[in-house]
Amino acid sequence: MTSSLAADLGLTALRGATLAEVDAAAALQHRTDRKYLVPLDRARDLVARLADSHHVLDLAGRRTTNYLSTYFDTEQLGAWRAHVQGRRRRWKVRTRLYAEDGLCRVEVKTKDGRGATVKHGLGTPAHGYGRLGGREAEFVDGVLRDAGIHVTAGQLTTAAEIRYVRAALADLNHGTRVTLDGNLTCHHGDRAATLDPGHVLVETKGGARPAPADRLLLRLGARPVSLSKYIVGRSLLTPGLPDNDVRRLARAHFTTEASPAPLLERIPAA
Repeated sequence: MTSSLAADLGLTALRGATLAEVDAAAALQHRTDRKYLVPLDRARDLVARLADSHHVLDLAGRRTTNYLSTYFDTEQLGAWRAHVQGRRRRWKVRTRLYAEDGLCRVEVKTKDGRGATVKHGLGTPAHGYGRLGGREAEFVDGVLRDAGIHVTAGQLTTAAEIRYVRAALADLNHGTRVTLDGNLTCHHGDRAATLDPGHVLVETKGGARPAPADRLLLRLGARPVSLSKYIVGRSLLTPGLPDNDVRRLARAHFTTEASPAPLLERIPAA
């Protein structure tokens, strides 16, 4: 994108909300996610139509944030395989860095018995990004154990890094959220996969029933897709992985190339 995501999406048209306001109304650690790959012009139309009901997360005047997420998996890619095979006990482990704010979290995502996403998070020092230290490993072990997943942090290794710019919208009255991700790249080894700059990945996060934003997206011609940033990255960038619907979808919207930048230098956690 030649200009900022905030300008491309017309975010100045929305009322701002603080992080505390968004978290109070729509923290959504237990939720149903729906994802859409949307052309940029339709995403801007979506934002304009949501202006009456949604606020945009505003951090001291900044309406987007650069995200960096390092995903962890077993040597046999257990998390990747659980997802593409549609297993009931799916999971993901990552560290996430909010670049401008210097904040970092360890996050574990699992599925409940009804297929809804359950997210658990633990704050960690920014210099520990990309690592699972002792405290963080204990947290991961506990969440996975409680979810009935027989994987430990000691079995995990760095599997991919995902970078993107995110805008977050929230309906403060109904407790639902919409995120829009642009400038999305997936990195593994010396290769990178890049989302077509004319598209953004839109995610709605709410209850089991579609939210007004979902109905609006359908009217704009968007349809839900099964797409995980981590799954896309490994599917496109790892030779020999089994072909699947995720890879075919990704090939229509992503390009692969030599990685334009190395992964962030890993500094051992304190």
